[in-house]
Amino acid sequence: MRFTERGIVLADAEFRIFSYLPNPRVWKSLITADLCGVQVDVIGDKPARLSQWLWDYEARLLPPEMRGEESVYARTGRRGFSGTLYKTDAFLRAQPFGTVPCAFGPSGHVGLFESNSILRAVARAGSKTLNLYGDDIYSASRIDGFLDANLVFAREVQVYLLSIEDLSSGAHERMVSAYEFYLSGIESALGHGQWISGDTMSIADISFVCDFAQCLRDRFFDAQLQSQGFSAVSSQCRIDYPRAVQHMLTLCETPAFKSHMGDYLDAFKTAE
Repeated sequence: MRFTERGIVLADAEFRIFSYLPNPRVWKSLITADLCGVQVDVIGDKPARLSQWLWDYEARLLPPEMRGEESVYARTGRRGFSGTLYKTDAFLRAQPFGTVPCAFGPSGHVGLFESNSILRAVARAGSKTLNLYGDDIYSASRIDGFLDANLVFAREVQVYLLSIEDLSSGAHERMVSAYEFYLSGIESALGHGQWISGDTMSIADISFVCDFAQCLRDRFFDAQLQSQGFSAVSSQCRIDYPRAVQHMLTLCETPAFKSHMGDYLDAFKTAE
């Protein structure tokens, strides 16, 4: 075991995740890891400081003298981060899209990207302890369907939240459409049982909770939205999608979820 600036790294971890922190998209894998007994270490920093890091399997804060446009590691940020970022060639071989959150296998050579794909890998690794990814190819593919729909929703949430202080009507309409499509499907699924994809909890439930919780952040920007002629997309979720909201709140009170999500939803719980 060794220590980094941001915490403990386990030498025998099955996965290593590098990301800005806190990040609900990383919580998906950490919650699953806790439930399934998989070791995952996480390295990262606050979003504003991640541009000072060297993005690599051995990610670390880069000394000031090694930063700048002339740095051998300098790259241009394209998605989520603007300006100069610092990434190794090995990082870009393993992570061809160059984004975070990203994960690596123990060797550091195999890169995993997109939060739901990382989530799937963790679930597979822990399936002998607790199977959260279906009993056969049909149930697993059904879970995949929910995860794919979730990914489209989560992408729109990210764009929406990043542009919320200067939002176009087109961006707002896209978010409303993605929100209504995804939440309507979840609400319908929960009308047939306790869990989203079948008779037991799966990674479809875990992914839903984390990405829906992140969407609810738009309520913190209600004043900015109203000044632009919009309302928070999630403002009527308790009325429109009561099963989905209750499912999220119920799971968030269980130990595996609560240990990572903490007080993230406290403001929502106490709001009228």
